[in-house]
Amino acid sequence: MGNKVLFKIARTHVYAKRKQSVIASLGVTFGIGTFIILMSFMTGLNGLLDGLILNRTPHVRVYNEIQPSETQPITTNSEYPNNKFFHKIESIKPKAARSSIRNSIGIIEGYESDKRVKGITPQVSARVFYKSGSVLLNGNLLGINPEEEARLFNFDDYVLHGSPTDLKNNSNGIILGAGVAKKLSLEIGDYIPMVNPQGKEFKLKIVGLFQSGLAEVDNIQSYANIAAAQSAAGEGTGYFTDIHFKLHDIEYATQMAAELEDLFGVHAIDIHRANAQFDTGTSIRNLITYAVSITLLIVAGFGIYNILNMLIYEKMNDIAILKATGFSGSDVKRIFIYQALLIGLMGGSIGLLAGFGMSHVIDNAPFETEALPTIKTFPVNFDPWFYIGGGIFAMVTTFFAGYLPARKASKIDPVEILRGQ
Repeated sequence: MGNKVLFKIARTHVYAKRKQSVIASLGVTFGIGTFIILMSFMTGLNGLLDGLILNRTPHVRVYNEIQPSETQPITTNSEYPNNKFFHKIESIKPKAARSSIRNSIGIIEGYESDKRVKGITPQVSARVFYKSGSVLLNGNLLGINPEEEARLFNFDDYVLHGSPTDLKNNSNGIILGAGVAKKLSLEIGDYIPMVNPQGKEFKLKIVGLFQSGLAEVDNIQSYANIAAAQSAAGEGTGYFTDIHFKLHDIEYATQMAAELEDLFGVHAIDIHRANAQFDTGTSIRNLITYAVSITLLIVAGFGIYNILNMLIYEKMNDIAILKATGFSGSDVKRIFIYQALLIGLMGGSIGLLAGFGMSHVIDNAPFETEALPTIKTFPVNFDPWFYIGGGIFAMVTTFFAGYLPARKASKIDPVEILRGQ
């Protein structure tokens, strides 16, 4: 028989058993809707957590690491050759070394034109003490290029009051951590007295406040221009303690870190090594999200299977009459497969719309916390592939859910059914 006739019969079966069809469709609707909501919210949340760490983490960080001396005096003494004695050395002291990066200007200039590099920002980390009367609070003053930090690492997302531009335009300015400002009762426009480890006192004007969401950072960290941080550290213009690389493709990070170490003899760490534990946690959360979501769709498919299986027993006479009037077993099988696909199409379409609507509701729900000052609503990821994948999975699931009952219906002997009647 033609597909058009078979489709009309399947549609008639669906309409004739509205209650069962609606229940089966609701199973698909619930599965697809929950899949969309769960995937959108969980991947959005994972994206938020990833952003909190990865957006502020350079893809490659170049720095100078203090390490113990590789060559000890005993190893240079001819009376104790390495091949005859085991040298046990205790309390090895680190070798005297500057914390600044050698040939930092050469590294920056050499990689500025590299096609893999999106941007490079040098930094100066200076140990300081925030002074309030006779009280000294431990702190860290980080010298940055404000505009580049905002462009490459979303620094402006964490500035509560003021902006990176205010820091750029004020050579004597500072963006103070919210925790420090709260402890010292300081506001924008105030001057904060500071002392460096050499005992030199200086003051910087507060032009902004920032909050990272990490209390241990907000209680000590502050940002200033590179020149101000170099002055606080008592160093000159060529002094840099860190160089941060942002790449177009994060996958080049490991290769570039090894390349920098070989070429310049510096220490370089890529984002994968620096955040190995965090990456593992993200992978596990994503795996759980996909596993739960797919399980919901499979459960919905079993619901359709049970309903169609029961429908076959109720439609025994109809199947026998169809076969007696010339419909083949494959025709009957296609009728029930079409019926399952109709249920999947109706339930899947409603589920996609319901999931999209509920995702919008969640996306607009207020979510405010002091730990994340720039986040105002719950994070939701409206990736179109979730909807495409959900729709395809709904149709595939309902097809297989209807195939087994349809195959069973195609093997029914009409003579036995009619003889029993």
